Amino acid sequence: MAVNTEALESKEVEIEHVAGVDESLYPKTKKDRTVGPWAYIAMWIGDGVNLGNMTLGASLIVAGLATLNIFQTFAAAIIAIGIISIVFTLNDRLGYKTGIPYVVQLRMSFGIKGSVVSSLLRGIPAIVWYGFQSWIGGTALNEIAKVATNGAFDSVAICFVILQLVQIVLSMYGFHAIKWVETIVSVVIMGALVYVFGLLLTEHSGVIAEKWVQSKGSWGLPFFAFIMVFMGNYAAIFLSAADYSRELKTGISDTKRGLLYFVPIILAYGFVITIGAMLASATGISNPVKAFAIVVDNSLITVFVSAFIVLGAIGVNMVANIVPPAYVITLLTKLKYKPAVAITGLLGLFSFPWLLVQDSSAEGLGMFILIYSAFLGPIVAILLVEYYILRRQKIDITQLYDENGPFTGYNMAAIYAMLIGAAAAFMFVKLAWVIGLVVAGISYYLLTKYGFKDSKFKKGTIFEK
Repeated sequence: MAVNTEALESKEVEIEHVAGVDESLYPKTKKDRTVGPWAYIAMWIGDGVNLGNMTLGASLIVAGLATLNIFQTFAAAIIAIGIISIVFTLNDRLGYKTGIPYVVQLRMSFGIKGSVVSSLLRGIPAIVWYGFQSWIGGTALNEIAKVATNGAFDSVAICFVILQLVQIVLSMYGFHAIKWVETIVSVVIMGALVYVFGLLLTEHSGVIAEKWVQSKGSWGLPFFAFIMVFMGNYAAIFLSAADYSRELKTGISDTKRGLLYFVPIILAYGFVITIGAMLASATGISNPVKAFAIVVDNSLITVFVSAFIVLGAIGVNMVANIVPPAYVITLLTKLKYKPAVAITGLLGLFSFPWLLVQDSSAEGLGMFILIYSAFLGPIVAILLVEYYILRRQKIDITQLYDENGPFTGYNMAAIYAMLIGAAAAFMFVKLAWVIGLVVAGISYYLLTKYGFKDSKFKKGTIFEK
C-alpha cells in the first residue's frame, strides 16, 4: 500500500535495521532536524559566496573583452536563479517530507542497482569541485603565508593539502558543524567583499566601465549559454536537494522553501559574480586570488581578504561538496559516515583543480560545468517525472530500503532515458542542461509507458496494469 508523502510531515516513518545500510542514510526524524529557516538562508549565502562563483564571473572577461555586459549578466543571473529555486523546491520535496537522502531517492527511479550509476554522476563532480574550491582556498592560504614569512614560504601545493586535511576533520562533525560554520562564514565574508567592492569602484571604475559595463556583449547564444553555466553550477546541488531539505525543520510550505533558496542565492551569487567580473576587468587575470593580490596592494588587507577566501572555500565545500559524495561512498562501500568523509577529502586531493583555471582564462571551469551538467539535467528530469507525474507524490519509502523489494535491480527505462538525454545535450553542449532535461523527461515518460511492458518498476505508477 503506497504511503502518501503529504501525510509524512506529521507522521514519521521508522526504518528497521537494514543490513549493509548505514544509519546516516535512514530517514531523518523530526527531532533530528536542527536547521531552522535563518540558518538555512545563512547556509546558502555561505555556499554562494565562494571563489568558484567568483571565477565564473571572471570567465565573462576573455582576453580583455566581455562576452556579456553588466545588464546581460544580471538578466542571465536572475533568470537562472529563478529556475534554480523552482527546481530546488520541486526536487527537495520528497526529502523534506520523508527525510530520505538523495542516494535513496534515486532508487525510486533507477532501482537499487541502477542508482549506483546515477549517484556516481552526482558524486564525482562534487569531488572535483571539492578539490577546486580547496585549491583556490590553498592559493589564498599561500598568500597569507607569503606575507607572514616575508616571501620565504611559497607553496600552493602544501597549503592545498593542509586545507584539505582541516576540512576532513571539520566535516566529520556532520551537519551540526556545517550549520555553524556557514552562519559565521556568510556574515564575515559578505562584509569583506563589500569592502573589496567599494575598493574596485573607487580605484578601478574607469577600466571596469570600459571593459564590462559599457561592453556591447550579446543577447544571443553567449547570453543563453551563460544562463546554462549559471544553472549548471547548481545542477549538482539541486539534484541532491533531499540531502539538505531533510535537515530542515518541518512545517515550512513549498513557497517559503522556494524563497529560502532564491533570496540567499541571488544575494550571494549575484554579488560574487559581479566582483569576479570587476576583478578580471581591472586586472586581466581570471584567478580571483591573484587578482585580489594586485587590486589590494596592502599586506594586512591581503591577509584579511585571503583569510575570508579560505573560510569561503571551507564553507562551500561543507555544504555542497562533502555530504553528497560521502553518502554515495557510504552506500557503495557500506562504510560509516566518518570514514566516507575522509575518503571524499582524499579523493579531492587528486582532482587536478589547477587545470580548470589558468591565469589568463577560466573557460576550463565553464566547460567542465557544461559537460557534467549534460548528465545531471536528465537525472533531475527523471526524478521529477517519476515523483510528480508517474507516482503522483505517492511512494512507500520503506520499500526503497528493501534489498529484496520492488525496487531491486535496474530500471532500464530510466537508464536509457538518461543516456538519450545526455546524448542530446552533447549535441549542443552550450545549452546542455536544458536540452538534457527536456529530452530525458519526455523519453522517460514514453519509455515507461510504451517500453519494458513487464517491468516491475511500473508498479505504483499511473501505468500499473
